[in-house]
Amino acid sequence: MPVGDYLVFFRTHEEEARIGHVRHPLMKKADLELITNALNEAAVPFIVVGGIAVIEHGYGRSTYDLDIVIRLRDDLVIQAFSALAQVGYTPRAPITAEQFADPELRQQLLEEKQMKVLNFWSDTHRDTPLDVFVSEPFDFGAEYEKAEIRELAPGLPVRIVQLATLLQMKKSAGRPKDLADIDELSLLHGLPSSYDRPE
Repeated sequence: MPVGDYLVFFRTHEEEARIGHVRHPLMKKADLELITNALNEAAVPFIVVGGIAVIEHGYGRSTYDLDIVIRLRDDLVIQAFSALAQVGYTPRAPITAEQFADPELRQQLLEEKQMKVLNFWSDTHRDTPLDVFVSEPFDFGAEYEKAEIRELAPGLPVRIVQLATLLQMKKSAGRPKDLADIDELSLLHGLPSSYDRPE
């Protein structure tokens, strides 16, 4: 639910009582709504992962970009690029929609450039850079069905990756901040964490 110019996600009453409302210092709600609406209108299936998903699952940390996984079917990739361009977002790297729709080229980006995400940038919406995964890090169809649906604004749904999959993605990434996210989310949801001490 929006408050002021920034994003504040409201959860269930139990979650709100436990962690309160979280503000994303540099990411504006209007930008996320704009991106979500553009992709929804273009009928591009996508799932929010990364920092926003961490926050939506209860750990109130800062995040400065939006990470999404889209269905990497060639026609949907082209639709996604077109929809994002219409709201001012273009890739930082010189990659066209047709190139990104090519599975072989995406594999080259992964293997030769170690490019896990393609960053989109907008001069108009500088507060909210967008990262689109170069590969589908999970079974997209299954995760799309299991994803949690939240409402950014009336009539504007967005899918958030389920907790178990988010934790697995964080474990695979293995960066210090990912491991910290795992610990904090595990504590919040009653799962084992590195903070546990043997009795």
